[in-house]
Amino acid sequence: MGWERNHVMYEMELKQLEEEGFDTREAAHFAPEALNDPAAYAAALAALKKLPRRPDFAYEEPDTLEKILAASDAAEEAKTVLLRDRASYLKKLHAAWTGRAAGCALGKPVECHPYMAGADGKTGFDYVKAWFEGADAYPIDFYTPAHSRAEENGLHLVCPKSQRENIRFMESDDDVRYTVLGLKLMEEKGFAFSTWDVGELWHKNLPYRMCCTAETQAYLNFAAVTNHLHPQEPADAEKRIRFVNTYQNPYREWIGAQIRVDAYGYAAAGDPLTAAKLAYKDAHLSHVKNGVYGAMFVAAMIAAAFTADSLREIVETGLRYVPKKSRLYEAIADTLSWAGPEVDPEELCRRLWEKWGKYDCVHTINNAACVAACVLASDGDYERAITNAVLTGWDTDCNGATVGSIMGAYLGTVPEKWAAPLNDTMYSEVSGFDPITFTDAAARTLAVSEKNRK
Repeated sequence: MGWERNHVMYEMELKQLEEEGFDTREAAHFAPEALNDPAAYAAALAALKKLPRRPDFAYEEPDTLEKILAASDAAEEAKTVLLRDRASYLKKLHAAWTGRAAGCALGKPVECHPYMAGADGKTGFDYVKAWFEGADAYPIDFYTPAHSRAEENGLHLVCPKSQRENIRFMESDDDVRYTVLGLKLMEEKGFAFSTWDVGELWHKNLPYRMCCTAETQAYLNFAAVTNHLHPQEPADAEKRIRFVNTYQNPYREWIGAQIRVDAYGYAAAGDPLTAAKLAYKDAHLSHVKNGVYGAMFVAAMIAAAFTADSLREIVETGLRYVPKKSRLYEAIADTLSWAGPEVDPEELCRRLWEKWGKYDCVHTINNAACVAACVLASDGDYERAITNAVLTGWDTDCNGATVGSIMGAYLGTVPEKWAAPLNDTMYSEVSGFDPITFTDAAARTLAVSEKNRK
């Protein structure tokens, strides 16, 4: 169903359950053909639901917003009245949109294997480095070159429109598509939107082929619980959403929600609590536990970046909205203990792989740690931040985009060498945003913020 074949989905569900603390040692394994029959597959999944929790699992990872906030350092705080200088806010919004796009475009050509997951005993970092070295473009200081001597060893790129010889705009990508969808949702519903509204937004504006992993499963599951003759939100919406975000969804703690929430941080600039709450409502459609925490962490960091006094303050603020006994909190707290401008880029990448390489290359935890580390190690240098994020490997365009978003909001500017090739333009394949300029996106974000924060 959806993103992968049944036997692959089953094995991924086993791994996900193990990460969530369930004892999978007695779980059955099947030959691929044994799960082709829908009834056999359903029975196999039902058996997994009976697995016991391991007694040594030390984490406590709630799922409701109220419990998440109660388990974190978040406190209900007065709404911040920020950036009274409208021109300054608009400038930072433009830099955040531009910064996200530039970081995304840098990472897009290497968003494929083996740059992401590594291979043959090498990390993704090793392969990204090899490409740029082979192009005589290392250390990285500009967009990804189209050709490299690494091609002689079988390496290749994807996304030619984002390669340095061709780039003229931010091409359509999920990392900008979800950002404009967040803006569109707030334009239509304000800050009062519900998780059900997010599902309706996807079905109206997001073709199925544009979804990946958790979003694919949630998209299909949401179709199963909606009534298109009577599309209003039902009284039992929350019960249905609990089906949507878990049924046949072994990707429920992966990075998808974390890349969807930048617009909420932009619109709630200076108010990380509101940004985290908005992110929860979006993430809750497709993710649980650390998949949701990653979204709240990123949204809060972006909101904080507009007014923070330091990069460390940004990361520490984001961490306030993560449950303190969760796996994500552990990873970010660890990163805060060692990542800083004194850490060499290659050492940064290797430490991240040593610590969190056990996770899938598009899992929330390792990629969130990468984002935090690259912000902390940047020393306020936009270029250093996004190039380290892409050099690391894993989800290269997602991390480049998120780091670029944070740094743009924090610095209020993006170096011309990175901004100019994009020509203030991005495509998203979303009606009304294809294309759209960063200038227009920033102005529309400002309007949403002012309307909802009076």
